[in-house]
Amino acid sequence: MDNLDSIDLQILKLLQTNAKYSLEELRQILKIPKSTLAYRIKRLEKLGVIKGYYAQLNPDMLNFDYNVITFVRTKYGKDYHIELGKKIAELPGVWGVYFVLGEIDFIVLARFKNRDEFMENYLEKLMSMPEVERSSTQVIVKTIKETPNIVLY
Repeated sequence: MDNLDSIDLQILKLLQTNAKYSLEELRQILKIPKSTLAYRIKRLEKLGVIKGYYAQLNPDMLNFDYNVITFVRTKYGKDYHIELGKKIAELPGVWGVYFVLGEIDFIVLARFKNRDEFMENYLEKLMSMPEVERSSTQVIVKTIKETPNIVLY
């Protein structure tokens, strides 16, 4: 966004690191008035730059350690990517759906407690969708890096 200045970017960097910072803590770090800070955060929320605030959960601590990446090839039709993308996104365990160009149409990221949950709640439902031509699933053995943060310059 062109209308973001260096202070806006500093606010975003800090909130990505810790969304629980109080206005007072942010004010002390950034050395700007609390009212200016509150206004800027509200503005960033209204602009849609800040979409929400989340707790980053540790999936391993919650026994969600069966992670998969599924490549989905579909049958073409009018606006198929919009409707099918929504259907895939609603499947249990799915946390990322990406419409891509190339040999495949969608990349789906999902997380489960075990293989049975994956098969019953996800793969069987995905493969029963008439728009899906075929899929290929890769099981993630070890996560090296996973972060929702955007690198801001």
